[in-house]
Amino acid sequence: MSAPPTLPQSTNTAAAGSASQPPIATPAFRSFISRMSSSLRQGFSQRRPWTELADRSSFSKPESLTEAYSRIRKNFNYFRVNYVTLIVFAVAVSLITHPFSLLVLLGLLASWCFLYLFRPADQPVIFYGRTFNDKETLGLLTALTIFVVFLTSVGSLLISASMVGLAIVCAHGAFRMPEDLFLDEQEPGSTGLLSFLGGAATSAAAPVVSRV
Repeated sequence: MSAPPTLPQSTNTAAAGSASQPPIATPAFRSFISRMSSSLRQGFSQRRPWTELADRSSFSKPESLTEAYSRIRKNFNYFRVNYVTLIVFAVAVSLITHPFSLLVLLGLLASWCFLYLFRPADQPVIFYGRTFNDKETLGLLTALTIFVVFLTSVGSLLISASMVGLAIVCAHGAFRMPEDLFLDEQEPGSTGLLSFLGGAATSAAAPVVSRV
């Protein structure tokens, strides 16, 4: 007897390939994570010792608002990585103590990553049988972001936590006496942890520009 004919497997293979395809653009996501890690390492490498930040012998009351402003400027140029860390820490503590706001922000971030920033261009967004193109997806995510940040308690929580962190930074900068080291040191303002913001924004904006 002859062997039974072999059924074609092209349909099953194609279905399996599409099912195994990652939901996000893996190379772009890995590039973003790599840039973020590199920028963080570079920024934290310029962090000043916390013992120097909290040296009690270097604190004194400023004699005028002009002197306080001058101290804040000089201290920020020297302790900028530490100051940004303090502000981020204040925001993180506020989010941890408000888990609902934290979950909302994580959900919003995941929506941007999986539905737009790192989604392959050949995979449209399908919701309840309707297909959304890139412009519609961008518009919906933008509207959702505006609603979450400005029309819920999440926005007020972020602003208040940032203001608390900024107040701590300004108070420290005004009462800590700058040393001669601050005056002699010339450092570019775009290096360190602050450059992470620009680098991360550039990495995240690259997929957006390619889609528009």
